[in-house]
Amino acid sequence: MPSLKDLRNRIDSVKSTKKITQAMKMVAASKLKKAQSLAEKGRSYSSGLDSIVKGLVNSSENIEHPLLGNNLDDKSSSLIIVVSSDRGLCGGLNSNIVKAVKKKINELEGKKKSASLVCIGKKGFDLLSGLYEKMFNFEVKYINISEVDYKSTEEIGKKILDSFYKNDFQECSLFYNHFNSVISQEVKVEKLIPYSNSDEADSENQNNIDTYFEYEPNEEEVLSKILPKNFIVQIYKAILESKASEQGARMTAMDNATRNAGDMIDNLSLKYNRQRQAIITKELIEIISGAEAL
Repeated sequence: MPSLKDLRNRIDSVKSTKKITQAMKMVAASKLKKAQSLAEKGRSYSSGLDSIVKGLVNSSENIEHPLLGNNLDDKSSSLIIVVSSDRGLCGGLNSNIVKAVKKKINELEGKKKSASLVCIGKKGFDLLSGLYEKMFNFEVKYINISEVDYKSTEEIGKKILDSFYKNDFQECSLFYNHFNSVISQEVKVEKLIPYSNSDEADSENQNNIDTYFEYEPNEEEVLSKILPKNFIVQIYKAILESKASEQGARMTAMDNATRNAGDMIDNLSLKYNRQRQAIITKELIEIISGAEAL
């Protein structure tokens, strides 16, 4: 049985931990509002641009462009872009996306396809580099997500596209956490290359298909500008979604940790008081027994 001093030390330790988790929860809550606002704006812009691109691609006949995957073969290699956080203490946010990436890599290996990895966010790199070190053969292995803005996303996107045009890979998939709410973040996978022009059940996109477009100066030049632009915008959207998801997940995780710390303090305090009471009762019995013996 622990002594009273040990219990006091444990209570003080848990109280210190509770203060830290409470402070981290407040910091995450303060950052969440801005991150959520940016994610929602980025979501609107990226979906609008993607709808325009779908309309342009579907209205075009017999058009060829590298990003449309005209020359894709069965043994094509893949590039996987993983967007995670730089730090932990955000629940299962990073482990969930790593599980999805592992599943994708297993599928590619089953089809005898090679894969390369690029990580935006240090945690994803830390978790995957030990398992798939040889797959980090791209020019950019990882970059801290906290250092990424739209300009740096453009630089990364252009490097990836240059590598694609050199035929280093033929497919590109994007893994990121989509922000649904503070308590819900969903791992999403998007295929960026080849560009998918299918609109399965989207009535709005269907209207775009029936729209006639006039191209100035010409169809090829317009698509050669807008397809790479859309590629970069979709990556940036994923980064904004991941940043909002990180703050939401950290806020939830720290709130749970604070509650657990409070419960632990209550339990330890109860043990401390019971043991203290038992010691006092024992001393009283010893005093009474000694007095009776006299």
